[in-house]
Amino acid sequence: MLRFKKHKQAGSHSNSFHLSNGRTDDIEPQSMPLLARSPSTNRKYPPLPVDKLEEDINRRMADDNKLFREEFSALPACPIQATCEAASKEENKEKNRYVNILPYDHSRVHLTPIEGVPDSDYINASFINGYQEKNRFIAAQGPKEETVNDFWRMIWEQNTATIVMVTNLKERKECKCAQYWPDQGCWTYGNIRVSVEDVTILVDYTVRKFCIQQVGDVTNKKPQRLVTQFHFTSWPDFGVPFTPIGMLKFLKKVKTCNPQYAGAIVVHCSAGVGRTGTFIVIDAMLDMMHAEKKVDVYGFVSRIRAQRCQMVQTDMQYVFIYQALLEHYLYGDTELEVTSLEVHLQKIYNKILGSSSNGLEEEFKKLTSIKIQNDKMRTGNLPANMKKNRVLQIIPYEFNRVIIPVKRGEENTDYVNASFIDGYRQKDSYIASQGPLQHTIEDFWRMIWEWKSGSIVMLTELEERGQEKCAQYWPSDGSVAYGDIAIELKKEEECESYTVRDLLVTNNRVRVERPHLGLQGHPVPHMRMHRTARRREQTQGRHGSKGTGGQCMAPPIGIKRGAKGGRLLQEAVSLFAQNTNFEKFLLALWPLPCVGQLVLWPHP
Repeated sequence: MLRFKKHKQAGSHSNSFHLSNGRTDDIEPQSMPLLARSPSTNRKYPPLPVDKLEEDINRRMADDNKLFREEFSALPACPIQATCEAASKEENKEKNRYVNILPYDHSRVHLTPIEGVPDSDYINASFINGYQEKNRFIAAQGPKEETVNDFWRMIWEQNTATIVMVTNLKERKECKCAQYWPDQGCWTYGNIRVSVEDVTILVDYTVRKFCIQQVGDVTNKKPQRLVTQFHFTSWPDFGVPFTPIGMLKFLKKVKTCNPQYAGAIVVHCSAGVGRTGTFIVIDAMLDMMHAEKKVDVYGFVSRIRAQRCQMVQTDMQYVFIYQALLEHYLYGDTELEVTSLEVHLQKIYNKILGSSSNGLEEEFKKLTSIKIQNDKMRTGNLPANMKKNRVLQIIPYEFNRVIIPVKRGEENTDYVNASFIDGYRQKDSYIASQGPLQHTIEDFWRMIWEWKSGSIVMLTELEERGQEKCAQYWPSDGSVAYGDIAIELKKEEECESYTVRDLLVTNNRVRVERPHLGLQGHPVPHMRMHRTARRREQTQGRHGSKGTGGQCMAPPIGIKRGAKGGRLLQEAVSLFAQNTNFEKFLLALWPLPCVGQLVLWPHP
């Protein structure tokens, strides 16, 4: 048994507690020696056929994931014969970020020794097999300030072209990883010069392209190499992402861009086991799914734990792997190049053989099959807030609901039926809101003021088919006040298919004025309305009658910013996961030739 002095340690699946929002936070225990533990001999977890995946996952998730937790607990911790002698040397202890996460001697990455520097061959990193591919990955800890030079030596020596980073530099005000790249220009780390060539920031991840070169020997300069870092930025500080959609898009990008000639893909989080293991397992199991029509999560995690300890660190990460695999199985890869969009549209408009529906309707059916998680809508279901919901079945999720300031001396005044929705490059680019009720107009304007929304896009009439869809929240003439917020109509312009209203909004409590643009479509927004909105775009406030169907124009608005790719179904699934009922999605997709023009617009 290995024994260590008290030191900073990485969290473990056996040391986690549940937070109020249902996620877990990994604790750093005071003492956690690496004990050998064999898998249970009483239980077997064979490979699972993909056509049984949904049924089996639902069964295992019953009773608060009881069967998943049992399966996870049966995983082996580490091989009995594994040693960590190199990692345990006194000279190397400071190179380890966590005292209980050490590479095994048989699978660790060996650096080329530096002459005169003892133990300079050590780095906290391990070779990990992929699906039927030996040493496809290197799982590494997030570099420390004193190991950044070693990290780049490893990248160079292993001929790595792709780095996958699954942590932020700081989380919960704690350093999780040293910044091992320059913000701009170039920097030399040891004998490796790193130059930043390009940075692309997207909603879930950032792509950085580096040009690296070995320096020091002026007589024999090494050629330059291109290294791409894919930095996943949407992993929350606690638990796992609410939906695996962002991770699947991220992983697809990594797989597509990694050159065939390159060495191992370096994957790191902070400790190099939890999120790192999760990414590697999803990648391998997707390959297995395509090749064998089955997945073997338990078997694969067991095998890679023989290469690096605690790979996949928590039961939540283990469940997340299954959720990602199911997501991919149900919806597949829906990304397509914009150049093939017209052909794709013609294809999905055609009737499916042996069916009365076409491809578009079948895609929509996939959306409606997504399970609404009613247990994640606590605030909207409180008795005091139920009367604020226009439709009782459409309630915002906790993780992305819009919170407004509590009114002094009044309880339950931070709620409004609205959700933040991600754009293509920016998180929370939109607010999807229900059409205000008469008694929630003040809350609606408090939301607009608090979140500095410069434009409001209204995708409903006040009344349709004799039923109120939205209370009129602006004055027909002059001004009107709702609490501390006063709204003055400065100008109203009736266009062919929409109305433009210029509103001056004043907060009388702080004596500040802000101009706002209101756009109302009649009944579905067209291209000219979209152009008008883009000219005045800041954080968008958008609402339909129920706060969901009207948001279906949001995916094309985001997609058109991409240079080459578009994701119609995938983006729609992502939107559905952020709001609860995009029941008008099909109606908004029917004028898709218009959507296609949106996609093909040049970036302004």
